[in-house]
Amino acid sequence: MTHRVLQLAEHEVDASKTRQKQVRVSLALAGTLLGGTLLLNSIISPIFYGKDSQIKELLAMFAAVLLGTPVIIHSIKGVIRGEMHMDELVALAIVAAFATGDYVAASVVAFFLLLSELVETRTALGARAAIELLIKLTPTKASLLDSGGGEKEVDVSRLKCDDIIRVRPGDNIAADGEVVKGLSSINEATITGESLPVDKVPGMQVFAGTNNLTGVLDIKVTRAGKDTTLGKVQSLILQAEHTKIPIMRIIDRYVKWYIPLILMISAIIWFFTRDVNRAIGALVVSCPCALILATPTAMVAALSASARLGILIKKVADLELAGRITAMVFDKTGTLTTGQLYVTKLTPAQGVEPAELLKFAASAEQMSKHPAARALQIVAKEANLSLDTHSEFAETPGKGVRALVNETEVFVGRDTFLKENGIDTSAVPDPALHEEQGFSTLYVGRDKKCIGWIGLQDKTRPEARYAVEQLLETGVRRVTMLTGDREEVAKRVATELGCTDVKAKCLPHDKLAIVERMKDEGFVVAVVGDGINDAPALASGDLGIAMGAAGSDVAINSASIALMSNDLKRLPFLVKLSRKTTSIINQNLLFGILFIILGVSASAAGWLPLIYAALLHFAGSLVVVFNSARLVRYGEELEPHSYTPAVNV
Repeated sequence: MTHRVLQLAEHEVDASKTRQKQVRVSLALAGTLLGGTLLLNSIISPIFYGKDSQIKELLAMFAAVLLGTPVIIHSIKGVIRGEMHMDELVALAIVAAFATGDYVAASVVAFFLLLSELVETRTALGARAAIELLIKLTPTKASLLDSGGGEKEVDVSRLKCDDIIRVRPGDNIAADGEVVKGLSSINEATITGESLPVDKVPGMQVFAGTNNLTGVLDIKVTRAGKDTTLGKVQSLILQAEHTKIPIMRIIDRYVKWYIPLILMISAIIWFFTRDVNRAIGALVVSCPCALILATPTAMVAALSASARLGILIKKVADLELAGRITAMVFDKTGTLTTGQLYVTKLTPAQGVEPAELLKFAASAEQMSKHPAARALQIVAKEANLSLDTHSEFAETPGKGVRALVNETEVFVGRDTFLKENGIDTSAVPDPALHEEQGFSTLYVGRDKKCIGWIGLQDKTRPEARYAVEQLLETGVRRVTMLTGDREEVAKRVATELGCTDVKAKCLPHDKLAIVERMKDEGFVVAVVGDGINDAPALASGDLGIAMGAAGSDVAINSASIALMSNDLKRLPFLVKLSRKTTSIINQNLLFGILFIILGVSASAAGWLPLIYAALLHFAGSLVVVFNSARLVRYGEELEPHSYTPAVNV
C-alpha cells in the first residue's frame, strides 16, 4: 500500500512540477513581450517626440532592466552553484552595454536571448505534453468488485494484483489484467498499434489504456500503476529524454574552458581596437546556443519520430548506435513469422474425403486452446463446415486430444500418440516425403483407424521479405535467422525471406554463442527477438530489439529498443532514422562552429554592430531548431502507432 501511495505521490509531484514550469514559462513570456514592447516604443519614439527627446533612453533603460535582470540573476545563481552556462557571456555583454549607456543594445541582446530560451523551453514542454497524453489514457477511477459481488468506485492508484474490476462499454481499462467474465471487443491501438479491434474472451490478456468497445468485462488485475505496459512506455520515453550521446557529454566536459577562452578573445579585441562595442559584440555572438542546441534538438525530434511509430528507445546512445549496425540477427518464431499455425495441407487416407478429415479433427479439438486447435477451427469456419457435438474431451499436453464426436472415438495428435492408443498410421502417406516444405503434422484417428494427417505451417509475416531487402540496401551486410525448428523448416523460411544465412535447432545458449562469435568477427550486431526465450541473445548483442513488446516484461527489460507492434518495416526505418539524425547533428555542429568563428571575426573587424550580433545570435538558434525539426516528420510514409485515446462511435 505504501508503494502505491508513493507512486501516486510521484505522479502528483511530476504533474505539479510540469504545471509550475508552465506557469514560469507563461510569466517569462509575458515579461519578455512587455520588455519587447518597451524596446519597440523606444526605437520608434523619435518619430513622435523628436530625436533630442529623453523618452527614447528612458524606455530603453526600463526595457534593459526588465529583460536583463532575469538573465543576470540566472547567471549569478549558476556561478554560486558552480555550474557554468553559456548565458554568463550574454550576461556580461548586457552589463557592459548597460554600463556604457547603450540601453538599446542591452535590451536587444537580452530580448533575443530570452526569446531563444523560450523557444527551447516550449519545445521541451511540448515533449512533456506527449507524456501527459499517455497518462490521460489511463482513467483515474475504476469500478472495483468486492467478494460479495458488490461494486464500488475507487481510485486507480488503490488497485492491486488479483483485484477484480468491471469495465463497461466505452470505458478505458484501468490496469493490465486477465478477463475472467464477459465478451467484448477492445481497441488496442494505443499499445499494440493494431488498428482493428480485438475480440476478448475469459482467459485473455488486456492492457491499461486500451478502450472497451462493446460488452461488459470483469477483469482480474495483474499489473497496475507504473508496472503496466503503458506505465513502462511512459518511463521509457522519459528515460530516453534524460540520457546523452557521447558528443553531448564532450560538450559538457569542455564548457568550463570555453567561457575563459571567449573572455580572453574579447579582452584582446578591446585591447587592440579600444572599441568596447566590438568586445561586447564578440561576447554576444560567441554565446554558442546554436552549438548547444545542435545535438539535443535533433535527438528530441528523432525520439518524437520513433515514438510516433511505436519505437521505444531507452537511451539516445542506442539510437546513435543503430546507424552503425552491420549484422542483424533474427529469431524466427514470432519475429519473422506470425507465431500462429495455419492449415496448409490435408492428406486423407484412401476412401476418406478431405472435408470429412477436417470436420472430425476440428470437432474433436473444439475445447483445446492449443495453437494447432485454433488453426483447425479457423479453416473449418472458412470452409463453412458445421462441427459435430463432442463429449468426454481429454487433452494430453504435448501429445494430442481424445473426444467422442457423435459417439465416435476420435484421436488427434502426434503419430506416437495414436500408436500409444492402438492406432496404426502406416496406411496414410508418410509426411517425411514433404519435410522440405516444413510441415508440422497432426494425425487423426477414428474408430481405431488412421483417417489421415493434417499439415500445419507457421507463415512468415507479409512485410518480412521487404524488411530484409531494405536492411540489406541500407548496408547491413549480414542478416541471420536463428531458430530451434528443424533444418528443413528453417531453410524454407530463410530462402523465402532472403536471409544471408540461417542456423537451425538453436537453443538459447547456442543463439548467445553465435551472437558473441559475430561480434568477435567485427560485426556491430543487432538482435531482434520476442524477448522471452531470446533474452540472453538480446542482452548480448550490441543492440537488442524486442518485437511486439506490449505486455512483455522480459522484452522491455532485456532489450535496448522495444517495438510496440510486430511491423518489421520499423527496423530499416530505425537504421535510416539513426543515420539521418547523425547527419542532422553534424550539420548543426558545423553550422554552430562556423557561426561562432565568423561572428567573432566580424565583431573584431567592426562589421557587426551589437544589435545585429544579438539578432544573429537568435537567428542562429532558430536555424538549428528548424533544421532538427525536419526529423519530426521523418518516416511519415509509415502508418503511425496510435497513442491517442480511441474515439467511441
